[in-house]
Amino acid sequence: MADRYLSFTATAPGRFLTARLGLPQPAALSRWTAERPSLDGRLLHLTAGGPSGLDLAPVLARTGLPTATEAAGTTTGSTGGSATGSTGPAAGSTGPAAGSTGPATGSTGPAGSTGPAAVVLDATGVRDVDALAEVHAALHPVVRSVAASGRVVVLGAPLDARDHHQAAVQQALEGFVRSLGKEIGRGRTVNLVRLTDASAAESTLRFLLSPRSAYVSGQVIGVAAEGPDGPVDWDLPLTGRTALVTGAARGIGEAVAETLARYGAHVVVLDVPQAAEDARRVAARLGGSALTLDITAADAGERIAAELPDGLDVLIHNAGITRDRRLVNMPAERWSSVLDVNLASVLRTTDALLAKGALRAGGRIVATASIAGLAGNAGQTNYGASKAGVAGLVRSLAPRALAEHGVTVNAVAPGFIETRMTAAVPLFIREAGRRMNSLAQGGLPVDVAETTAWLAHPASGAVNGQVVRVCGQSLLGA
Repeated sequence: MADRYLSFTATAPGRFLTARLGLPQPAALSRWTAERPSLDGRLLHLTAGGPSGLDLAPVLARTGLPTATEAAGTTTGSTGGSATGSTGPAAGSTGPAAGSTGPATGSTGPAGSTGPAAVVLDATGVRDVDALAEVHAALHPVVRSVAASGRVVVLGAPLDARDHHQAAVQQALEGFVRSLGKEIGRGRTVNLVRLTDASAAESTLRFLLSPRSAYVSGQVIGVAAEGPDGPVDWDLPLTGRTALVTGAARGIGEAVAETLARYGAHVVVLDVPQAAEDARRVAARLGGSALTLDITAADAGERIAAELPDGLDVLIHNAGITRDRRLVNMPAERWSSVLDVNLASVLRTTDALLAKGALRAGGRIVATASIAGLAGNAGQTNYGASKAGVAGLVRSLAPRALAEHGVTVNAVAPGFIETRMTAAVPLFIREAGRRMNSLAQGGLPVDVAETTAWLAHPASGAVNGQVVRVCGQSLLGA
């Protein structure tokens, strides 16, 4: 269902009326297209807390945004830290998470300069409260000039258990980032990446500094201190890899299957027998294959392994159902059916495929959680329990799966996504779901799909045990 309010606020009368009434004014988000694969404009690189030792320059040069080095403190309007910005050509290849560059079309900043499309603040060297002032000094002069649908990425360090001052100020960056994300507006996003190795974070930075992350904001993402997984074809990174997506005949699952296929994967579209015709249609369109079975069957994992004797590289747990009722009105069947599909089947299938070695080394498991599992939702005790369980699975299994099988385990947690299911929600509840986030609009299935594809990327091996919300920074939950 079209978001008519979003369309109305894009008109002159709509902007005037909503401004007078103090209503949300969502900005149309710039998402990835083949014609416009990257942000339009330049990248501004700032530093707070002194030199960090990160070798960021080559990684940022490959994001697809033009980059060049300027003398410290010479960026227009900057009063703190060292800064690098540019209008020069980009170095390095471009790919799905970055793409080619376009003309700078950012807003006008101080002294008439064109605002950056993205800002990266390296705050990994911040170790005390005084150094936090440099975070303010670096971003205060430039935040207003960041282009519409632009990106702010703050780089932080892991918390040091031996230094409570460092841990305190690095934790402070989380509150800073989440607060800035809620006030920056104009479709811009703000995220925090904790890292110690710039090269290990390349796929993450390419994703967050691209239109593919349009509905991901206010997130804290940890990147392990590991090098890259090896040479990567950034244009078609999943070429030669097999990806299985459950619940892929329609909705978010179909969008995930389509995006993975666009990355070069052979996609196995799995759904229930009742959706066999839709599954075959999607598989045929994507050049993949269809597999119909009941994912809750006790032998589902064994049957999948038998159908894929050569193994698979990417396992996407997307299948899920809702059976909403308040707990006092919820019969046992509504509880058990949701827990069986959304959680028990994920546990059983994952265990079976890992035990049989069906997931090849370097494989990726991405499960679908939900903000309902992180923040709770009235009438969804069953659904919230199942999705919180998915988050628990990810955090517990991730280190063991990597150590024992060479497989990473992560989750996406969608917020309000525009699907046929949410279109059936009563009007006022639907509007509340759309507006109660920092971007003041619902997300699209492709937003979940792009985030899933980043986690499934062969260069994302240093991202493990993460639960990433795709919710436009929902005002519910952390």
